[in-house]
Amino acid sequence: MRKIQMVDLQSQYAFIREQVEAGMQEVLSSAQFINGPAVKSFQSNLEAYLVVKHVIPCANGTDALQVAMMGLGLQPGDEVITADFTFAATVEVIALLGLTPVLVDVDPVSFNISPQAIEKAITPKTKAIVPVHLFGQVADMYAIMAIAKKHNLYVIEDNAQGIGATHTDREGNKIKTGGIGNVGSTSFFPSKNLGCYGDGGAIFTNDDELAHSLRGIVNHGMYERYHHDVVGVNSRLDSLQAVVLDEKLKLLDYYNERRKWAAIRYTQLFAGHDKIITPKVVRDCQSHVFHQYTLRVIDANRDELVKHLQQKGIPCGVYYPIPLHAQKAYRSDRYKEDDFTVTNQLVKEVISLPMHSELDDEQIQSIVQAVLAFLDK
Repeated sequence: MRKIQMVDLQSQYAFIREQVEAGMQEVLSSAQFINGPAVKSFQSNLEAYLVVKHVIPCANGTDALQVAMMGLGLQPGDEVITADFTFAATVEVIALLGLTPVLVDVDPVSFNISPQAIEKAITPKTKAIVPVHLFGQVADMYAIMAIAKKHNLYVIEDNAQGIGATHTDREGNKIKTGGIGNVGSTSFFPSKNLGCYGDGGAIFTNDDELAHSLRGIVNHGMYERYHHDVVGVNSRLDSLQAVVLDEKLKLLDYYNERRKWAAIRYTQLFAGHDKIITPKVVRDCQSHVFHQYTLRVIDANRDELVKHLQQKGIPCGVYYPIPLHAQKAYRSDRYKEDDFTVTNQLVKEVISLPMHSELDDEQIQSIVQAVLAFLDK
């Protein structure tokens, strides 16, 4: 059996090595390292894949979120609602811009931000909602967009874990995540479903005026060289990373289908166990691209299970062990523990198992057997 890895980037690279190396050699020969033809090609191809009018590549996923908020003109003191159960980058950029983060609880089935909690948290100072498509599962965008429309709020999709997922609304319309709200963002960190070999990110929008603003912001506020029209940042995707992403984009649907197959296989093998809650797919399997396969372990010691798997040479992760509202950087007297009952429970129970497009059945069975051996002892 091949060595089990949390993410097997070596095997993935072997399949596209020839094309990637040829593309990189073109960049090296042309010396067009920033905003060269490779970046423009990837941008255009990603626009076509996502069916969005504008993709603005940038340096990383955190920048993508920050630039999206800057482009919307949010001002210090404006409140931005987001999920308590997610990676810190989502709330980090809110705080960095002098905005007020408002953390709310999540849904116990999807792990995504609760529309009911959003509605409860809205005040006259609320200006935006940031739903995170956590672990690759589409948030309840139908309800979130309805709330945003009702209260005249912006919606900024954090699509770092959900690229390629499809949202189906109540009328049956299918839209790729990232293109549903006013603006979307993603990360191309190497372990993402669509990842490069360094850092990278992108912002998406169908709003022409907003796209114009975003393009200036990522390039020092310039639309014409040395003419700085707006306050900007230096956040650009380099051409070498664009080569990698363009090749991987051709295979993204395949990668995601392989992840779905692995998730279904895990769920089949765990079926019926009274100490395990497997991920639930809301609506259909196009709504989840399984960036992570995350179990809830109940009536058992999750942390001891982690140690057990590590001793067996099986990698795993706990995403996330501490709620954002309990992090030193983001604590606030505004928060009451009773408002985070789901998140506070999830952080004690969740464990993510190896998940990537190169997993095979033998590896999955070995992982499942190791988990069950611990839970059944």
